[in-house]
Amino acid sequence: MANRFILNETSYHGKGAISAIVDEAKNRGFKKAFVCSDPDLIKFNVTKKVTDLLGNAGLVYEVYSDIKPNPTIENVQSGVEAFKKSGADYIIAIGGGSSMDTAKAIGIIITNPEYADVRSLEGVAPTKNPCVPIIAVPTTAGTAAEVTINYVITDVEKNRKFVCVDPHDIPVVAVVDPDMMSTMPKGLTAATGMDALTHAIEGYITKGAWELSDMFHLKAIEIIARSLRGAVANTEEGREGMALGQYVAGMGFSNVGLGIVHSMAHTLGALYDTPHGVANAIILPTVMEYNADVTGEKYKDIAKAMGVQGVDEMSVEEYRKAAVDAVRQLSADVGIPADLKEIAKKEDLDFLAQSAFDDACRPGNPKDTSVEDIKALFMKLM
Repeated sequence: MANRFILNETSYHGKGAISAIVDEAKNRGFKKAFVCSDPDLIKFNVTKKVTDLLGNAGLVYEVYSDIKPNPTIENVQSGVEAFKKSGADYIIAIGGGSSMDTAKAIGIIITNPEYADVRSLEGVAPTKNPCVPIIAVPTTAGTAAEVTINYVITDVEKNRKFVCVDPHDIPVVAVVDPDMMSTMPKGLTAATGMDALTHAIEGYITKGAWELSDMFHLKAIEIIARSLRGAVANTEEGREGMALGQYVAGMGFSNVGLGIVHSMAHTLGALYDTPHGVANAIILPTVMEYNADVTGEKYKDIAKAMGVQGVDEMSVEEYRKAAVDAVRQLSADVGIPADLKEIAKKEDLDFLAQSAFDDACRPGNPKDTSVEDIKALFMKLM
């Protein structure tokens, strides 16, 4: 069986990288941009950094901002209608995962209108056409949606999130500019950074992992472990490191999948609107403990990448514990809560466990699991 690997056609990295958007748009013959960005980024003039470039270059654009932190079916459908009316021929997605996920769903439905109900895109939908061309500009260092073939939509009616996996949705251009991330508050920087670490660790131990993805994930863990504390303190080195580290993690996990940390986080986000990165950060150490006995020597590599000293002299049990402890310590250092006591409700446990079990990320977990196993993990975290 062949292993498939899909990445952007083109990506730009480093301070000032957004200046490349103008040349990319002109060289590709694009006529009008449909700019997807959330209201806060518009309010705080982050989106303006890109739209000013477009305006100064004489490039036409229209802004769409009906985007929520956990984008809904309705957000997508209203975006589809707005795109149709706009006369645009490409999308510029500016923001975190919410903006980019919304843009991907809009772009897919425009070129594959038979999926207009949105729900039919869940899982691996057999779409026929590439989505509207997307230039993705992340403003958070976490989701890596600019380089993945995944997006997540919330079904408000059913209190659940669903994952869509589609090679046709990957942005043609990713522009990863740490200057676009410099205004992120500490809490968001911490949460999105821990999301990126979860991508790297889950991607490294998932059932689909192989040598090429391992290379990306181990390097991502190393970069994130040394950069996240600095990024939360808003140092230039920290911001630059996280901008790169989260992208490298995305290069890997997009192609091999994740596990039940994400499954559990998705259901918390759908039911309680819990920020995705916060949920992942709280859950990750506990699920790492649960998965440890099926991971061979991989936790030794994770411990080393996290900066733990003396790993080669440790027993299997010691280096597995060291890996988990290093992750838990990083999470605490950047201000993430230690448990779900203030988030989850015991009366929702059955729903949470079943929803997580049904999530598209669950089959990739290295350890086969059941609804009862997941329920027990939620209980442990509460």
